[in-house]
Amino acid sequence: MDELAREFPSREALVDYVAGLCPRLDDHRASEIAGGESAARERLQAIEPKRYGRTRNFLDGAVTGLSPYIRHGILTLDEVRNEALGRCERPAQIEKFIQELAWRDYWQRVYRRHPERIWQDVEDYKTGFLADEYTDELPADIAAGETGVACIDQFIATLLTSGYLHNHARMYLASYVVHWRRVRWQAGARWFLHHLLDGDPASNNLSWQWVASTFANKPYIFSLDNLRKYASDDINVASADNAEIDASYDELTRRLFPRLGKSS
Repeated sequence: MDELAREFPSREALVDYVAGLCPRLDDHRASEIAGGESAARERLQAIEPKRYGRTRNFLDGAVTGLSPYIRHGILTLDEVRNEALGRCERPAQIEKFIQELAWRDYWQRVYRRHPERIWQDVEDYKTGFLADEYTDELPADIAAGETGVACIDQFIATLLTSGYLHNHARMYLASYVVHWRRVRWQAGARWFLHHLLDGDPASNNLSWQWVASTFANKPYIFSLDNLRKYASDDINVASADNAEIDASYDELTRRLFPRLGKSS
């Protein structure tokens, strides 16, 4: 086998070279996220840890975009934490930022201690349904981003074209897959790992379990009103285009989990 090329005159040349190595790919578009240590250091210097705590749940908030570089070992959690601490007068000012780093570390520790939890249900679903009542395969319309729920289809398009998705959008999308479409979380987790540049089995799969309720005390669901609160201006949150998720939490709970609250 010929030795792979390591030097390229431009990123475009690199993309074309990799595409040539993968002739069966239908889509040769590359994510706009650049790899390498230089890009990682640039992102690290641009973090706003104080603003992160106030805006992290908003889809246009001050998230760092560092997760791909952490996932592939270009940056360590210690480096990111120390850089953030250098941007504040008191650690309490960036508590949320540090907590998110701690969650990533926690998922890794769970993975090392209980590797079976990555692909197996930790607990039963808290939805009123048994695991075998969920489908094992991701529906084709979800994989293609053609669900008919406008905001969900936009999130899927972003996932497929960029290899990245804001964490809150990941939660919305995971909730839709598991609870609206009654798909087992494992199918969604595999889908995310296939596309995410920062796809990490520990953080990804245990977060899917948290949404599904197999690693939490209740299922995570959302309403269109909640999404409107956090959506950026480019997300379609019109009721007419998102009718499936446009209801109160009480109504959604009754609709999605009809067996909950009923006496046995």
